[in-house]
This record gives sequence, structure tokens and C-alpha cells, in this order.
Amino acid sequence: MLDVRRRDFLALIGSTAVVPFCARAQQPDLPLIGFLSSASPETYSIFLAALRQGLSDAGFVEARSCRIEFRWARDQFDRLPALAAELVTQKPAVIVTAGGLAPALAAKAATSTVPIVFASVSEPVEVGLVASLNRPGGNITGVSALLREVNAKRLELLRVLVPRAETIGVLANPSRADAKSVLGDMEVAARALGQKVVVAYAATTPDIDDAIEGLVRRRAGALLISADPLFSSQRERLAALSVRHSLPASFNIREFAVAGGLMSYGASLADSYRQAGLYAGRIIKGEKPADLPVVQSTRFELVLNLKTAKALGLEVPDKLLALADEVIE
Repeated sequence: MLDVRRRDFLALIGSTAVVPFCARAQQPDLPLIGFLSSASPETYSIFLAALRQGLSDAGFVEARSCRIEFRWARDQFDRLPALAAELVTQKPAVIVTAGGLAPALAAKAATSTVPIVFASVSEPVEVGLVASLNRPGGNITGVSALLREVNAKRLELLRVLVPRAETIGVLANPSRADAKSVLGDMEVAARALGQKVVVAYAATTPDIDDAIEGLVRRRAGALLISADPLFSSQRERLAALSVRHSLPASFNIREFAVAGGLMSYGASLADSYRQAGLYAGRIIKGEKPADLPVVQSTRFELVLNLKTAKALGLEVPDKLLALADEVIE
């Protein structure tokens, strides 16, 4: 009798252990989103929050209805092709690229079938990412940053703030695939304002100090930091360096001004990541990248840091204050 009860008890325990396991095994896997960035995770919390918000707007919440697999190149651009290929082997439903053109190109080279969404790339048609903005074609779409127009406006605003600066120092990353064309456009815009542009290059974090000091020696009267994930990851450092060398500086995103930079003007990068997350969610639901038009940034922000202006001995003109979307005091 005891043996029969013992067998019944063991059978009951066995059945309760097996059923949940089978139920889990029958559940479909959560869709996987690959995330490829040229930058480092330490400086991306704001943008990842925006990406997750976009996914949420599309009906996807990480760990509940989707998974995200991250790959970070940490400013080592030569790692991007291998990281992209590695993500493709994970069979993601979509790959989101972040940190400029290089990750988008690496992802495109790694697959012609997995959908790709780039978070912010300048001139995606000219660099060959998509066939057109309205009909991207292929397996890739995303959010376009109007870098040419923004750089011209940044030079104009810097001219208003520092009218006596005849020479503008530009910090650029030579590793950017579009560096040459961006700088060419910047020189044209500067000449139209009667200014001269001198360029210093920094491809790694240790290069930044020497590059800024080089611009000081070349008598730059103001500084324009070109858009680049390397510089975004060093925003506190660059803001401090510009003040230390008495260089009024213009940056491309709000986060620089918040970190102590004098002025920023450009598209909302956080909004670009939100849109990328929204597109990724729509693709998971079945839409094709070829049918999703490339989104052009339309929300631009002028942010002024009056505390930094005071440290530099600058009085911000009323004209700029009236134009500012945000003033940090």
C-alpha cells in the first residue's frame, strides 16, 4: 500500500514539473532586435531610453515582448564589420544601428535580408544607404540628419555670439566615412560668412587634448565640434576643454550644453532614437523597410548655457536669447 501511494506521489510531482516546462517550450521566442553602435554604452542611457520609448509606442517592451542584443564598438570602427556579422548570426528580426554612418554601412554589408533601421545618418541617399528618401528600397531605412543645413546654421549662430572670431576651429573625426564632404560644406558656409575654418582631427579619446591645443596655437577664435559619437561620448571633457582654453564652442546636440558646453544647435538626437525604435517595432509587426520612408529630422533645438557664457566673459545677445529653445542658468 505504501509503495502504491509513493508511486502516485512521485507521479504527481513529476507531472507538475513537466507541464510548466512543456508550456514554456511551446511559447514562441520573443522577437530579437540587434543593436549595433560605434560608441560605448556608458554615454547612451538617454538615447537607449528614447529607443525603448519608440518600441513601447509600437507595442514592444524589452524582456516582455522583445529582446535586445547589444554590440558596442567603443569607438573602434574597425570592429564594426565583425560585430555586424555576429549580430546577423543571431537571426534578429531587425537591426538598429547607432552612432553615425559607419555602423549602418557595416550592417548593410553584413546582410541583404535582415531589416536595418539607422538612428541618425546624414545624406543617406548620397552615401548609398538607400535609393531615395521616400522609397528606400532594399532592407534598410531610418532617420536622416540634415547635417549640411545644421552646420551652416551653427556657424551663423556662432558668428552672432562671437562676431570678432574671424577663424573658427573645427574638431573632426577622420574615421567618419563622410568627414571630407562634411568639412567641405562647412568651409563653403564659413566663407559665405567671411570666416576662415581651420581643422584639427581626433580619431581616439587621447587625440582630443592635442587637437584642441593645436587649434589654440592656430589662433582659432571660436570652436565648432562636428557631429560624431566619439565626441558625444566625451561631452563633459570637451565642454571643460573649451572653457579652459577660452574658446566659445558650438555643439550639435542638447546634451553638450547640459554638460557645460556654451551652445548647441541641431536635431533632437533622442527623438531620432525614438523614431528608430518605432520603425523597428513596425518592422517586427510585418512592415518592410523598403516601404517605410526615411524620416528627416524636423525638430531642431537651440540651447544656451549662460553659466558657461559668464565663465568665458561673454554677454549673450538678446537676439540669441529670443531664439533659444532652452536657456541653462
